[in-house]
Amino acid sequence: MPFPPSPPPAAPAADATGGHGGPRLLCPVVLVGMMGAGKTAVGAELSRRLGVAFLDSDAQIERAANATIAEIFARDGEAFFRARETEVIARLMAAGPAVISTGGGAFLSEVNRATIAASGVSVWLKADLEILWNRVRHKTTRPLLRTADPRATLAGLLAQREPLYGLAQVIVEAEPDLSIEGMALKVIEALRARGGVLAAEGE
Repeated sequence: MPFPPSPPPAAPAADATGGHGGPRLLCPVVLVGMMGAGKTAVGAELSRRLGVAFLDSDAQIERAANATIAEIFARDGEAFFRARETEVIARLMAAGPAVISTGGGAFLSEVNRATIAASGVSVWLKADLEILWNRVRHKTTRPLLRTADPRATLAGLLAQREPLYGLAQVIVEAEPDLSIEGMALKVIEALRARGGVLAAEGE
C-alpha cells in the first residue's frame, strides 16, 4: 500500500540581494552512492549554493510512514521499502529543479535510474571503503550494517554496488580531508563541465 503523498517542500529563501548569486539549476540533481558518502550533508550545502530546495528521499519516506528507515525495514521488509522509495523518487523528480539525496540502494533499481535520467542528472559521490567506514562505524541507524561484521558487510555492499553507481551521469570522488563545502564546490564544477545542467546567473 503506497504512503500518502508528503507535503511539497518549501522553496529556499532568497538572500538579501533577491537571489542566491550563483549559477541557476536547470533540472533536478540526484546524489547517489553508498551510505556515508555524504549525500545528505553535501546535498544540503549544494542546494544552498544553487538556491534550490534540498530533498532527501529517505526523510520523505520516514515522514510519510511516521517511522525510521530501520523501523520500516524491521516491520515491513526491504522489498516494501524499495517500492515506496521508487514512488517517492518519481514524485521528487516531477517537482522541478532541486537537489535530491537518495538512499544507498536507490540507484540499484533500473526503474529509478530511468526515472532520474529522464528529467535530471545523477551524481555519484564516490568514496572508498576507508572513508565510508570511518563515517558510519559509530552509527546505529543503518539496518543493512546490523551484522556480526559490519565492516565486511560494508565492503561487500560497496563491491556489489559500484558497477551500478558507475552508471551515474556524473562521478565526483570524495577525498579524506575535503570539507563538505569543498565537496559541494567539486560537484558544481563537475556539473558545469557536463553542460546543460547549470546556467550562468542572468541566462
